[in-house]
Amino acid sequence: MFSSQPPEENGSSVQTVSLTDETGRSLSCYIEHSIEVEGEEYVILLPVDSPVEIVAWDEEKEEEEATLVEDDAEIDEVFSTAQAVLAERNLVLKRTAFALTVAGELPAVEEEEILTLEIEDDDTQLEPEEFQFLASFYHKEQEYTIYTPLDPLLLFARINSAGEPELLSPEEFKKVQPLLEDQLFDEME
Repeated sequence: MFSSQPPEENGSSVQTVSLTDETGRSLSCYIEHSIEVEGEEYVILLPVDSPVEIVAWDEEKEEEEATLVEDDAEIDEVFSTAQAVLAERNLVLKRTAFALTVAGELPAVEEEEILTLEIEDDDTQLEPEEFQFLASFYHKEQEYTIYTPLDPLLLFARINSAGEPELLSPEEFKKVQPLLEDQLFDEME
């Protein structure tokens, strides 16, 4: 299970960096791994706080349907309610760069509260992803639930000339992915 506890490497804490998006929001991350490929430094990052997804439920259809809330306007509309519901569980919801996150101790995973969604990746293939239930709420008669993924969210970034991490675009990642994998496997041997 993913938690917001700091990873440790050889008994000492791992270095943290901050990713910033185009809106100026930041996301604190641990550097899980650093790799140099063709003169460029790449890092694999793990958010310090746990990422979360807000899911809207459509009960109008024959079968109840879950939809990830990705529209910024809808997130803005439900954010304060979601924040209040999570605060009741001693979790602090944050509007961070690239993902919503929560700080605090996540509850233990209970098998009956796991949601499996098939999410389309960039190649339009359906990939099942498992989420742990955190809370639910209603906003304007719409049911929402908040989940955290069971698999850790890893982000891939390049260190720029100013020493700051820059998130790789999907196109950049596809280009360097084989090189990064080769380098990682070489270092593991």
